[in-house]
Amino acid sequence: MKKYKIAVLDDYQNVALESADWSVLRDRADIEVFQNHLSDRDALIERLMPFDVLCVMRERTPLPRYILERLPNLKLIASTGAVNASIDLLAAGDHGVAVLHTGYRADPTIEFTWALILASARNIVTESNSVRAGGWQQTLGTGLRGKTLGVLGLGRIGSQVARIGSAFGMNLIAWSQNLTQQTAAAAGAVLVSKDQLFQQADVLTIHLVLSSRTRGLVGATELERMKPTARLINTSRGPIVDEQALITVLKNRQIAGAAIDVYDSEPLPSSHPYRTLDNVLATPHIGYVSDGLYRTFYGDTVSNIRNWLDSH
Repeated sequence: MKKYKIAVLDDYQNVALESADWSVLRDRADIEVFQNHLSDRDALIERLMPFDVLCVMRERTPLPRYILERLPNLKLIASTGAVNASIDLLAAGDHGVAVLHTGYRADPTIEFTWALILASARNIVTESNSVRAGGWQQTLGTGLRGKTLGVLGLGRIGSQVARIGSAFGMNLIAWSQNLTQQTAAAAGAVLVSKDQLFQQADVLTIHLVLSSRTRGLVGATELERMKPTARLINTSRGPIVDEQALITVLKNRQIAGAAIDVYDSEPLPSSHPYRTLDNVLATPHIGYVSDGLYRTFYGDTVSNIRNWLDSH
């Protein structure tokens, strides 16, 4: 019986093997886990060349055509999440590579969005760092009751984020390209224009799928409409926001701050301004990173691979 080679990619926390029972695959496969991410194209291809199966965590390692066509041994991509836009499905099909997906829950991202909103509004990281350095009470936090929460994208995640805002006593407004008054009202929000969303929001949180329509949707024009006391929150996808435009607005203190979990390039380059700007709360794309969801991701991945092996 052929023994397959399985690669688990980008296991940053080194938890993949303890998040599921991989022993059911051991008789038929050798499993190698990689914690470090490779951005260099040639180095990545060299790493992946020997493997029959790639286990990818969301979009951490994109698999476009120019990568897939140089992996002659590849037979299966086991991706976490219900969809993965960073995999070229047409190219995979052209090369006879199966692509399987897992279950997903939005709860971790919804919860994390509010962790960022609250941490940003109350300057929690600054105050915590001050305590560690021997200081005490450095800033004045911003309360949320009576403030306006602007939600850009009122779908599965955005609608739940909005409901939590209502529990904090915030006024809810929303906009997206296809949003209707009925859908907004169902989430307790008022449908406004795009201009009004950016002009009125005290906290503006982004919950859109990255596509050709949403890439760069939040640019200099939108950001410059925001209040000087407003905060931008992005747990969706980095390229929805014009990164350079946001950096400029933050450097010029045109808004109070931003809390960001997603970036144009990930991992975030070591010299990136987001790492040093004092009005930025930056986290390493961990909105979905939780123990329960990881158990779903890797448990379903093992099941998918096992079923695929049973059919070959």
